[in-house]
Amino acid sequence: MTNRNTDTALDSLFLNRWSPRAFDGSTISEADLRTIFDAARWAPSAFNYQPWRFLYAVRGDANWETFLSILVPFNQDWAQNASVLIIVASDTLMQGPDGANPSHSHSFDAGAAWAQLGLQALKLGYHTHGMTGIDFDKARESLAIPDRFRVEAAVAVGRMANAATLPEGLRDREVPSDRKALAEIAYAGKFAG
Repeated sequence: MTNRNTDTALDSLFLNRWSPRAFDGSTISEADLRTIFDAARWAPSAFNYQPWRFLYAVRGDANWETFLSILVPFNQDWAQNASVLIIVASDTLMQGPDGANPSHSHSFDAGAAWAQLGLQALKLGYHTHGMTGIDFDKARESLAIPDRFRVEAAVAVGRMANAATLPEGLRDREVPSDRKALAEIAYAGKFAG
Protein backbone atom coordinates (compact mmCIF):
# COMPACT_ATOMS: atom_id res chain seq x y z
CA MET A 1 0.00 0.00 0.00
CA THR A 2 2.77 2.48 0.88
CA ASN A 3 6.46 2.68 0.17
CA ARG A 4 7.39 3.04 3.84
CA ASN A 5 9.86 0.53 5.19
CA THR A 6 11.72 -0.48 8.29
CA ASP A 7 14.56 -2.83 9.18
CA THR A 8 12.53 -4.66 11.84
CA ALA A 9 9.90 -7.40 11.63
CA LEU A 10 7.14 -4.80 12.02
CA ASP A 11 3.72 -5.92 10.81
CA SER A 12 2.68 -4.13 7.62
CA LEU A 13 -0.51 -2.93 9.35
CA PHE A 14 1.59 -0.30 11.14
CA LEU A 15 3.39 0.80 7.98
CA ASN A 16 0.12 1.07 6.04
CA ARG A 17 -1.58 3.24 8.65
CA TRP A 18 -1.35 6.89 7.76
CA SER A 19 -3.58 9.95 7.94
CA PRO A 20 -4.97 10.97 4.56
CA ARG A 21 -7.26 13.96 4.10
CA ALA A 22 -8.95 12.77 0.91
CA PHE A 23 -12.11 10.84 1.79
CA ASP A 24 -14.77 9.65 -0.64
CA GLY A 25 -17.88 10.50 1.42
CA SER A 26 -19.13 6.91 1.36
CA THR A 27 -21.43 5.47 3.99
CA ILE A 28 -20.00 3.40 6.83
CA SER A 29 -22.05 0.46 8.01
CA GLU A 30 -23.30 0.31 11.60
CA ALA A 31 -21.48 -3.03 11.99
CA ASP A 32 -18.13 -1.54 10.87
CA LEU A 33 -18.56 1.48 13.13
CA ARG A 34 -19.35 -0.73 16.12
CA THR A 35 -16.30 -2.89 15.38
CA ILE A 36 -14.06 0.18 15.17
CA PHE A 37 -15.32 1.45 18.54
CA ASP A 38 -15.05 -2.05 20.01
CA ALA A 39 -11.33 -2.08 19.18
CA ALA A 40 -10.95 1.14 21.18
CA ARG A 41 -12.96 -0.36 24.04
CA TRP A 42 -10.38 -3.12 24.50
CA ALA A 43 -7.41 -0.75 24.89
CA PRO A 44 -5.35 -0.93 28.09
CA SER A 45 -5.75 1.73 30.77
CA ALA A 46 -4.47 2.47 34.26
CA PHE A 47 -6.47 0.49 36.82
CA ASN A 48 -8.67 -0.58 33.87
CA TYR A 49 -10.51 2.71 34.35
CA GLN A 50 -11.14 3.22 30.62
CA PRO A 51 -11.34 7.04 30.76
CA TRP A 52 -11.99 7.52 27.03
CA ARG A 53 -15.28 8.65 25.55
CA PHE A 54 -16.03 8.87 21.84
CA LEU A 55 -18.78 11.20 20.67
CA TYR A 56 -19.55 10.83 16.99
CA ALA A 57 -21.62 11.90 14.03
CA VAL A 58 -22.20 9.89 10.88
CA ARG A 59 -22.16 11.78 7.61
CA GLY A 60 -25.62 13.16 6.92
CA ASP A 61 -27.13 12.49 10.36
CA ALA A 62 -28.70 15.13 12.61
CA ASN A 63 -25.37 15.75 14.39
CA TRP A 64 -23.11 16.04 11.32
CA GLU A 65 -23.16 19.82 10.89
CA THR A 66 -22.51 20.37 14.61
CA PHE A 67 -19.47 18.10 14.55
CA LEU A 68 -18.19 19.62 11.31
CA SER A 69 -18.56 23.14 12.78
CA ILE A 70 -16.32 22.18 15.73
CA LEU A 71 -13.38 21.74 13.35
CA VAL A 72 -11.29 24.74 12.33
CA PRO A 73 -12.13 25.94 8.79
CA PHE A 74 -8.99 24.34 7.30
CA ASN A 75 -10.05 20.92 8.59
CA GLN A 76 -13.70 21.46 7.64
CA ASP A 77 -12.62 21.82 4.00
CA TRP A 78 -11.43 18.23 3.73
CA ALA A 79 -13.18 16.47 6.66
CA GLN A 80 -16.60 17.24 5.18
CA ASN A 81 -16.03 14.19 2.96
CA ALA A 82 -15.35 11.76 5.82
CA SER A 83 -17.88 9.09 6.76
CA VAL A 84 -17.69 9.72 10.51
CA LEU A 85 -16.41 12.52 12.72
CA ILE A 86 -15.40 11.67 16.27
CA ILE A 87 -14.53 13.84 19.26
CA VAL A 88 -12.29 12.07 21.78
CA ALA A 89 -12.56 13.05 25.44
CA SER A 90 -10.97 11.59 28.55
CA ASP A 91 -12.03 11.56 32.18
CA THR A 92 -9.47 13.53 34.23
CA LEU A 93 -10.70 11.97 37.47
CA MET A 94 -10.84 8.40 38.73
CA GLN A 95 -13.83 7.64 40.90
CA GLY A 96 -12.83 5.40 43.80
CA PRO A 97 -14.25 4.43 47.18
CA ASP A 98 -12.76 7.61 48.70
CA GLY A 99 -14.16 9.90 45.99
CA ALA A 100 -12.69 11.26 42.79
CA ASN A 101 -8.91 11.57 42.45
CA PRO A 102 -6.91 13.13 39.60
CA SER A 103 -5.90 10.69 36.88
CA HIS A 104 -2.32 11.07 35.72
CA SER A 105 -2.79 8.85 32.66
CA HIS A 106 -6.20 9.78 31.21
CA SER A 107 -4.74 11.30 28.02
CA PHE A 108 -2.23 8.47 27.66
CA ASP A 109 -5.00 5.91 28.00
CA ALA A 110 -7.28 7.72 25.56
CA GLY A 111 -4.37 7.76 23.11
CA ALA A 112 -4.07 3.98 23.37
CA ALA A 113 -7.78 3.64 22.62
CA TRP A 114 -7.55 6.00 19.64
CA ALA A 115 -4.59 4.04 18.26
CA GLN A 116 -6.54 0.79 18.41
CA LEU A 117 -9.52 2.51 16.78
CA GLY A 118 -7.31 3.68 13.92
CA LEU A 119 -5.72 0.28 13.35
CA GLN A 120 -9.08 -1.52 13.38
CA ALA A 121 -10.47 1.00 10.92
CA LEU A 122 -7.55 0.24 8.59
CA LYS A 123 -8.19 -3.50 8.86
CA LEU A 124 -11.76 -2.82 7.68
CA GLY A 125 -10.60 -0.74 4.70
CA TYR A 126 -11.03 2.72 6.22
CA HIS A 127 -8.50 5.38 7.10
CA THR A 128 -8.46 7.79 10.01
CA HIS A 129 -7.06 11.26 10.48
CA GLY A 130 -6.65 12.57 14.02
CA MET A 131 -6.52 16.32 14.53
CA THR A 132 -6.34 18.96 17.21
CA GLY A 133 -7.42 21.69 14.82
CA ILE A 134 -10.73 22.07 16.59
CA ASP A 135 -12.53 24.65 18.71
CA PHE A 136 -12.18 22.92 22.09
CA ASP A 137 -14.57 25.25 23.89
CA LYS A 138 -17.20 24.83 21.19
CA ALA A 139 -16.82 21.04 21.36
CA ARG A 140 -17.38 21.11 25.12
CA GLU A 141 -20.40 23.39 24.87
CA SER A 142 -22.04 21.92 21.76
CA LEU A 143 -21.66 18.32 22.89
CA ALA A 144 -22.38 18.89 26.62
CA ILE A 145 -19.02 17.48 27.70
CA PRO A 146 -18.70 17.70 31.51
CA ASP A 147 -15.90 19.83 32.99
CA ARG A 148 -14.10 16.80 34.43
CA PHE A 149 -13.47 15.51 30.89
CA ARG A 150 -10.63 16.80 28.74
CA VAL A 151 -11.42 17.26 25.06
CA GLU A 152 -8.45 15.54 23.43
CA ALA A 153 -8.89 15.62 19.66
CA ALA A 154 -11.12 14.92 16.70
CA VAL A 155 -10.88 12.00 14.28
CA ALA A 156 -12.18 11.71 10.73
CA VAL A 157 -12.93 8.18 9.49
CA GLY A 158 -13.66 7.16 5.92
CA ARG A 159 -12.59 5.44 2.78
CA MET A 160 -9.70 7.09 1.01
CA ALA A 161 -10.33 9.03 -2.19
CA ASN A 162 -8.01 10.25 -4.91
CA ALA A 163 -5.89 13.22 -3.80
CA ALA A 164 -7.30 15.20 -6.75
CA THR A 165 -10.50 15.65 -4.72
CA LEU A 166 -8.64 17.84 -2.23
CA PRO A 167 -8.17 21.61 -2.45
CA GLU A 168 -5.13 22.39 -4.56
CA GLY A 169 -2.83 23.29 -1.65
CA LEU A 170 -3.28 19.87 -0.04
CA ARG A 171 -2.87 17.55 -3.02
CA ASP A 172 0.93 17.35 -2.95
CA ARG A 173 0.91 16.64 0.80
CA GLU A 174 -1.40 13.61 0.43
CA VAL A 175 1.30 10.98 0.95
CA PRO A 176 2.35 8.88 3.94
CA SER A 177 4.93 10.64 6.06
CA ASP A 178 8.14 9.04 7.27
CA ARG A 179 9.18 8.69 10.90
CA LYS A 180 12.18 9.56 13.04
CA ALA A 181 14.83 6.88 13.40
CA LEU A 182 14.42 4.49 16.32
CA ALA A 183 17.60 5.88 17.87
CA GLU A 184 15.91 9.30 18.09
CA ILE A 185 12.94 8.05 20.11
CA ALA A 186 14.12 5.05 22.19
CA TYR A 187 17.06 5.38 24.61
CA ALA A 188 18.66 2.68 26.72
CA GLY A 189 18.99 4.33 30.11
CA LYS A 190 18.99 8.11 30.44
CA PHE A 191 17.22 10.59 28.23
CA ALA A 192 19.43 11.33 25.25
CA GLY A 193 17.57 13.68 23.03
